[in-house]
Amino acid sequence: MSITSRRKWLIRGLGAAAGVSGLGITARLAARHGLIPPDAATLYGLGGTLTYASHRLITRHSLAREFPRSLISPSPFANPVEPPKEEFRRLQAGGFAAWRLEVGGMAARPASFSLDDLRRMPSRSQITQLVCEEGWSYIAEWTGVPLAHILDSVRTAPRAKFVVYSSADGIWWDSIDMADALHPQTLVTYAMNGSDLPVGFGGPLRMRVPRQLGYKSVKFINRLTITDNLSSFGKGLGSGGPEFGYAWYAGI
Repeated sequence: MSITSRRKWLIRGLGAAAGVSGLGITARLAARHGLIPPDAATLYGLGGTLTYASHRLITRHSLAREFPRSLISPSPFANPVEPPKEEFRRLQAGGFAAWRLEVGGMAARPASFSLDDLRRMPSRSQITQLVCEEGWSYIAEWTGVPLAHILDSVRTAPRAKFVVYSSADGIWWDSIDMADALHPQTLVTYAMNGSDLPVGFGGPLRMRVPRQLGYKSVKFINRLTITDNLSSFGKGLGSGGPEFGYAWYAGI
């Protein structure tokens, strides 16, 4: 069976399973093809499994919409999240010169990158919409390093399945699968609308995942961990979000 035929068969199977009554059947079918999200056992996990599996089959390589510069929002909304306290303020006072992005886990060459290191890497700019689960959104230009380039530079192990990214506050963290981690629009951003990324918007570094809702774009990131298993992170649900009722996969 060709890849295209297999994909069509699985999509029809997922749709039929869901239409019949069958979220449980859907979960088993998705499991057979390795498309079970880490929060599948939560209250809304079966619905999340259907969404995740369907999106991965249909939109694995799709692009988030990019906008012309004329549509950049004049007053973007900085969702209020307090930055870390004393250590963050010390780093901010020094222009974040001592900020580091630590990259480790399943990597042959773990590394620690400064902001200058990241700015010297190949960069990409994109004008995309950040969509919040609370109903607001804005369009901005984001500039940064494709996450795929960072993963390549540390020689990510072929069997890796996820990238976990953590905030400097030690509280906020999330993860994405390799389909999103290697996607060309997934950026480790350090600039917004032509200037350094403001602290209110997650500066000095923010993950930007434009194919998912805004809470996946964690602010103040300082660590990436490459892994093939999420069970040892937090409560094993793939991110902090599912612990508060959100889904691990927030595809839009």
